[in-house]
Amino acid sequence: MLKSTRNALVGAALVGISFSSQAHAETTLNALFMAQAAYSEADVRAMTEAFTKANPDVKVNLEFVPYEGLHDKTVLAQGSGGGYDVVLFDVIWPAEYATNNVLVDVTDRITDEMKNGVLPGAWTTVEYDGKRYGMPWILDTKYLFYNKEILEKAGITAPPKTWDELAEQAKTIKDKGLLQNPIAWSWSQAEAAICDYTTLVSAYGGNFIEGGKPAFTTGGGLDALNYMVSSYTSGLTNPNSKEFLEEDVRKVFQNGEAAFALNWTYMYNLANDPKESKVAGKVGVVPAPGVAGKSEVSAVNGSMGLGITSTSQHPEEAWKYIVHMTSQPTQNAYAKLSLPIWASSYEDPSVTTGQEELIAAAKRGLAAMYPRPTTPKYQELSTALQQAIQEALLGQTSAEDALKTAAENSGL
Repeated sequence: MLKSTRNALVGAALVGISFSSQAHAETTLNALFMAQAAYSEADVRAMTEAFTKANPDVKVNLEFVPYEGLHDKTVLAQGSGGGYDVVLFDVIWPAEYATNNVLVDVTDRITDEMKNGVLPGAWTTVEYDGKRYGMPWILDTKYLFYNKEILEKAGITAPPKTWDELAEQAKTIKDKGLLQNPIAWSWSQAEAAICDYTTLVSAYGGNFIEGGKPAFTTGGGLDALNYMVSSYTSGLTNPNSKEFLEEDVRKVFQNGEAAFALNWTYMYNLANDPKESKVAGKVGVVPAPGVAGKSEVSAVNGSMGLGITSTSQHPEEAWKYIVHMTSQPTQNAYAKLSLPIWASSYEDPSVTTGQEELIAAAKRGLAAMYPRPTTPKYQELSTALQQAIQEALLGQTSAEDALKTAAENSGL
C-alpha cells in the first residue's frame, strides 16, 4: 500500500515535471487586431493557425477590437506594464508611439529582401524620424465605389473624374427619382470622417500643418470641408452619413441604397459577393476623384502596420510572427480583402484574377496616397477636427469658424 502510494506520488511528480517543462517550452504571444475593414477575423485566425502549425512551440492569443478602441487598448496595456506582444497600428501613430516608447525600433531586423520587395510607399506606414517601428501589413486607401446599374439608368456613361462631377451625377440620379440620397460617406465623429476629409484635402491641394502650425483653416482644408457641407445640405449625401462608419457605408451600398460610396479596398469583394450583397456584379470602383486644375485623383493613406511592443517579453517570437503575417505568400493568399504590400504580387494572377478593376484603381490610388498629419499630437488634432466636421455638417457653425476652433484645440 505504502509502496503503491509512493509510486503514485513519484508518477505524479514526473507528470508535473513533464507538464512544467512543456509549459516553459511553449511561448504565448498576445496579439491585438482590428475587427473592422481590411482582413476579416476569420482570415487573421487562419493566417495565425498556419504560423502556429509551423511553430508548434508558440501559441498566439488573438484579441479583436473595433478600430476606435485600438489606440487606447495599446497605450493602456503599456501603462499597466504588459498585455500585448504584437499590435496592429495605424499610419498616424508611429510618431506618438516612437516618442512614448510604445513600439520597438525594428530597423535592423528588416532584410534586404523586405527593403527591395515591399512597395516604397508602404514603408511610410511604419516610419518616424528615419526609423522603422514594424512591418507594413494593410496597404489601403479609400476608393470611389459606384453602382453601374444606377448610373446606366440615369444615362451616365462614365463614373466621375472630379468631385464636382460627382455632385452633378448625384444630382442627376436624385432628380430622376432613382435615389433620394445617392452618396454615402463615413462621417461619424470618429477617425473615419478624418479619412474622408483628408481625401478631399488632398484633392484640393490643402495642407494640415505648415511650420508646425495648423494650415487647414484656409485653402484646400477649408475647400474640403465646404464641399462636405454642400454635399450634406443639398441632400445628395445620405443624412445618416454623419453617424456612419465604414461598415454602415458598405451595408447601405450593397443594399442598393447608394449610387456612390467612399470606402476601403475590402468593400469591393464583399459588395460583389451574392451571399452578402444585392448589387453583386454591378459594383464599379475607381480612384477617388480630383479637382479640375489641382489634382487628377485623390487618396488618403489608410495603411496599417504590425509592431512589437516595448513591454513584450518575447520580441524574437513576436518578430517571427509579424514576418509570417506580412510575408508575400500569406498576403497573396488573402488578397481579396486587402491588397499585398509586395510589388511583384501585382503581376501574380492569383492576386489579380477577378479583381482587375480594383487593381487598376489601386495602381493610381495607392500612388497618390496623402498622409494625415505626422505629429505626436495627432490624437488631439484628430479629435478637434472630428468635432469641427460634425458642427459644420449640422449647421451649428460655418466651416471656416469650425476649422478655426479646431486649430485652437489641436494641441499644435
